[in-house]
Amino acid sequence: MEQHDRREAGGEDPFAIWREMRERGGARVTLIELYALVAEPRGLKPHELPLAERRELAGRATPLMWPGFEYNERSQPREPQPVEIVAYDQGWPERFEAWRGRLAGLLGPVGLRIEHVGSTSVPGLAAKPVVDIQVSVADLSDEDRYVPPCEAAGLQFRLRDDEHRYFQPPPGHPRDVHVHVCQHGAEWERVHLPFRDYLRCRADAREAYAAAKREAARLWGNDPPAYTEAKTDVILGIIDRAEAWAVATGWEIRG
Repeated sequence: MEQHDRREAGGEDPFAIWREMRERGGARVTLIELYALVAEPRGLKPHELPLAERRELAGRATPLMWPGFEYNERSQPREPQPVEIVAYDQGWPERFEAWRGRLAGLLGPVGLRIEHVGSTSVPGLAAKPVVDIQVSVADLSDEDRYVPPCEAAGLQFRLRDDEHRYFQPPPGHPRDVHVHVCQHGAEWERVHLPFRDYLRCRADAREAYAAAKREAARLWGNDPPAYTEAKTDVILGIIDRAEAWAVATGWEIRG
């Protein structure tokens, strides 16, 4: 956050200041900026704010960071777990294939693409031990076509926003997979696939991303939303380079 932004803030409500900054600066104005606005007048660093207070701030900020955000009222929250970054596991692709087969069998033609995305899809990259799966559908708004099959696979429909729907195992089951349903051909699908493929072929990008993840986990291991936000600058930089790489190499989404 620029120092002049903080000076201009005066004595206004920190959340209102952050919201205005977010509207001007977009995703690069992160949740951690909000923590800083609240913490600094009290002589604290952002990660020194009490966890309960950070969770309250994150709850207020999330609908602004993810337009259309809402929890599925029928879902059950899981107990928060500390962020754990582990070395790449050769078993992650096999776990993906098992879930892909299960989802493909239940979704049938509704699942236009079922892709392994996120850090566990990149050989050699340290990651949280949770396999991320991206399912592309023809009409994201037609939840009746894909929610029941995903639930039949043993997942709960946890939340929605304007860009995707999110599924996870229900409480009491291992949290070993996340499923993200998106609109085929939309920005969500377009961003995640070249990001993955660029990381697969660029060791320097993998190393930079792994370092950012470890540092984020060190500071924000008990605060998953802040852990995600702490990686923003690195992720956006890789996305920009991945887009340029995709154009230069003729990369395209297949199928």
